[in-house]
Parts: sequence; C-alpha cells; structure tokens
Amino acid sequence: MQSVEHPTAIAQTPPPAAQGPLAGIRILDMATVIAAPFSASLCADLGAEVVKLELPEGNDPLRSLSPTTPEHALFWKVSNRGKKGVSLDVRKPEGRALFLRLIESFDVLVENFRTGTLDKWGLDAATLWSVNPKLIILRVTGFGQTGPYAQRPGFARIFEAMSGFAHLTGESGRSPQHMNYPLGDVIAGLFGAFSIATAIAERHRHPEAPGREIDLAATEAMFRLLEALPVEHELLGQARSRSGSRATYTAPSNMYRTADDQWVTLVGSSEPIFKRICQAMGQPALADDPRFATTPDRVRNIDEIDSIVAAWCASRTLAELSEALTRGGVPYSKVYAVDDVIADPHFIAREAIIRLPDPDLGSLPAPMIVPRFSGFKPAAPRTGPAAGEHNAEIYGALGLPADELDKLRRDRVI
Repeated sequence: MQSVEHPTAIAQTPPPAAQGPLAGIRILDMATVIAAPFSASLCADLGAEVVKLELPEGNDPLRSLSPTTPEHALFWKVSNRGKKGVSLDVRKPEGRALFLRLIESFDVLVENFRTGTLDKWGLDAATLWSVNPKLIILRVTGFGQTGPYAQRPGFARIFEAMSGFAHLTGESGRSPQHMNYPLGDVIAGLFGAFSIATAIAERHRHPEAPGREIDLAATEAMFRLLEALPVEHELLGQARSRSGSRATYTAPSNMYRTADDQWVTLVGSSEPIFKRICQAMGQPALADDPRFATTPDRVRNIDEIDSIVAAWCASRTLAELSEALTRGGVPYSKVYAVDDVIADPHFIAREAIIRLPDPDLGSLPAPMIVPRFSGFKPAAPRTGPAAGEHNAEIYGALGLPADELDKLRRDRVI
C-alpha cells in the first residue's frame, strides 16, 4: 500500500502581534472603585480599547484608597491600566447629550451605579439602544437590578459576608474573617469580563442580534464560587463553617509550621498523593492504615492524620521539607508574601511582574496579563489616566471643535 503523507497536525504559530483577541472592541467604562472597572481592565489587557469616563473633578473613591502616596493614587494607576481617560458630567443636559453622541461608537458600556441611577439621568437602556441598538450594557451592583435589596449599597466585604464566603473563613469557634484585600470586588470583576466576552462572542455568531443588558450582582458572583454548599446542605444536612486553614472535604490539607517558623500549605487530595506524602515522611505504612486508606477515611480521622503531618513538618526546616516533598512529587508551597512572589525564579522566568509605564513615576510594577494567547505578545499597558486626559482626542474624534470643548470645560461639563 502506498504511504500517504499527512499534513502536520500542529498549525504554524503566527508571529507575536501587538493586537490582542479583543482588538477592535470599544468599551466605555463609567464605573467607579474596583469591581466593574476591573472587568474593563481585564478586557484592555487583551486588546480592547477602553475609555475611562469620570466626573470633571476626578473624584473616584479609588483615587484615595490605599496604596497611595501624598501625591499619587497608586491603586488607581495600576487598576485602571491600559485605559484612556475622559471627563464628563452626564447629569447636566449638555453632558447627557454629549454622552449619547459618544456611546454611538462603543460596543460595551460598563457601569456600577445603584439600580435606576442612569434611568434617573435619562440614560435608561431604551434611550441608549435608540442611539446604539447593538450596545452591550454591563451593570455591576451589589445585589442586582431586581429584588428587595436592589437599592442597597454594597462593598466587597458585604458581598463576601452575605454570600456565605466569610462564614467559611477563620478559626473554628472564633470570629469569621475577611482577607486583607477586596476579594469580592475582583471576583465580580472577573465575572464581568467573562460576561463581556460572552456577549461579544454571541454578537459574533449573531451579528443581527440586538444589544444585551447584563445584570451582574457581586454577591451572586461570590455565591457562585461556593458550588457544592447548597447540595451539601440539602442532602447531607450540613451547613459548612470555618475550620481555620484545614479543609474538611479532603485530608490532609492544611497550613503547617516548619521548624524554622515558616508556613507551608500541603494537599493530599487523592490516594496516590497521600501515598507520596507517607513516603516523603518516611512512614509508608500509614497509607495502608485502615484509618487513612481513602479520602473519606482520612476525613473521618482528620485530627489524627493532621497531627501526624503537622508533627513531621514541625521537625523539619523549610529547606528540608521542600527537598523531601519536591523529590516525592507532593503538591505543596511555602505561603508567599508579595516579596516572595517577586523573587521566585519561576515567576521571574514567566515575567509575572511587568512594568507599567507611568508619566509621573517612570514605571510601576503590576501583575502580568492573564491568560497568555499564542501570537499575542503585548507591550505593558500604561497606568491609569488622569481625569479627562484624553478629552481632546476622544471628543475631537466626534467632530467637536476646540472652542466648543473650551466652553464645555468652562461650564464643568467636561
């Protein structure tokens, strides 16, 4: 039989390009603080053109949220990276009219005002769609556009507490805890970016489809993470609570202190991994102990197995522990502070910290663009803009002459 040559199954990787997979998508971000703006920032990382709209005073609360210096809003700069900045007071008639001209050329509007606020300003969805029928409107609120709590204010810690997330955090028998970072905001932001990408994908498949209004409740985003808890409650009668760093659904899985006072997290979530842990500890017979033979067995005897692993970790330095666990193929990590992340050779090799060009400070360090697409090697985005920094460029593209822009500026419309 004559042999047949098959074409290679691996496509040629295109050369790196500056344009990302969201290139050509325009997003107007009129949201404040963290959650919704983070959605737009993630899209900017992947090539979307994002324009940040602020009031002329530039009084977004994020500008005063730590970290700051006396002169510079560092959180603002890194969180709004890759965006152009315009100022506009849409509450004024001239501002509303200019906004409706502006929104015609955008694919997505991102906002996070209390439910009904844009409607009160004459910028309801029907009005927006009358000038841009295909506009995607992402609305990020604490509790959604409907329901008895729709008008409540919300912040990250409220989302974390009300979703049930904070109930899982802390030591058993002691106070629930929040982490020292607004996790509820950035989780909502991730869902927001996913929502935008989903709506763009739908429009690509159905270009004739009308615009979409996306109702994203940050509390629901946090609750969505807790996938197994409702079924655990209904079928097993359990309302899971905090247990410190110990997992109660698998074992061993906890934070363990080393002999040189470092902390390590170690996970043994399957029988093969547990056997490797036993080998690394020099106690292979533990894997055959009926108390620890399976994950449910180990969970039932969680105090015993946890004490054994904790005692072994406490008898070794971090270096000794790392050598044994790495050699044994056990999933573990030292609990890193940010300086550990910055110094780690793997993160260095992956260029996990990038430098954002900044007109005031030269450059600022920030996390890399995630995820990494083949054929896309972007330059580091610039830090967040000053209020109204790109007014001339963005409004000039609408055909507004300089004298009209000057009048709008004098009237505090822009």
